[in-house]
Amino acid sequence: MISIWLSLLISGIAFANSDLSGSNYLATFLMGLFFTQSGWLGHDYVHGIDKFTDKFRQLTTLCAGLGVTWWSDKHNKHHALTNEVGVDEDIATDPFLYTWAPDPKNDSPLRKIQHLIFFVPFSFLFALWRVDTVQVAVDSVEKKRPDAKYELYLLMAHYVFFLTVLPVSVFLPSVFLSGLMSALIVTPTHQSEEFFQEYQPDWVTAQFTSTRSAVMSNPFSEWVWGGMQYQLEHHLFPSMPRSKYPLLKPILEKFAADNSIPGGYRESGEFEILTMNWSVYKKVAEADPVVGAPSSRGRQGQQGAINSGLSPAAGGF
Repeated sequence: MISIWLSLLISGIAFANSDLSGSNYLATFLMGLFFTQSGWLGHDYVHGIDKFTDKFRQLTTLCAGLGVTWWSDKHNKHHALTNEVGVDEDIATDPFLYTWAPDPKNDSPLRKIQHLIFFVPFSFLFALWRVDTVQVAVDSVEKKRPDAKYELYLLMAHYVFFLTVLPVSVFLPSVFLSGLMSALIVTPTHQSEEFFQEYQPDWVTAQFTSTRSAVMSNPFSEWVWGGMQYQLEHHLFPSMPRSKYPLLKPILEKFAADNSIPGGYRESGEFEILTMNWSVYKKVAEADPVVGAPSSRGRQGQQGAINSGLSPAAGGF
């Protein structure tokens, strides 16, 4: 895993500084994969709970330009309150992408064509996260949060290094490419499932009903997904090494069956799950706005799960 990751970095830099025809395009592809895999590795290490993973905790800051402080604040909330409207920032993708028909006051003309242009906001994922990272890092220094200055220095080192060894014509496109690849992987595992308008006290059932794992059809997909194909396994046991998830899968399947979990253990092929996510965007694009529909930001205080009438997973659209 680490050897492949380092090979992407070395070969990407080499091709970026080569005079071979088309080398910049190849360098962009390799660096896009490198930044994506840096995110997955950093994701593993930040979730880790032992001294070994603590040593590599800032890998995502240094190698992907995504700060640990920003990531932890956002991602831990996503794990604790998955798909809870107004709380989980991972489903707050409007006004660029909507996963339920919004209130007219929160609507956007882009919604009507979101299923045709979804790849554009997807591509901006890492770029937006990088901006958020810098903002949180600066705020953290001002608030004197632990290790805030160290993290900010690592972010500075990231940009100094990569803008030194890579031309801007490779660095910027690779950031957008990695954003596209990452969004295609992390988005569909939740957005076609149930959303909730209130706190879910049965956390385990909520994870089963809001999360779908993906089944890979080839070794490249297995590698590039970086463990995110085992999305339910990861949500239930976030500190478990990804190598153990295949062993955990049959246990969760049996648990779902034994406890009559609605929908059971949810999984789809990697291309099927992408199609499901695209279908959500299309249904929402074709839907009329709904007066009183909840905002994706800020708890609305309404009772009941959105899937009772608003979630595309429940046929509301």
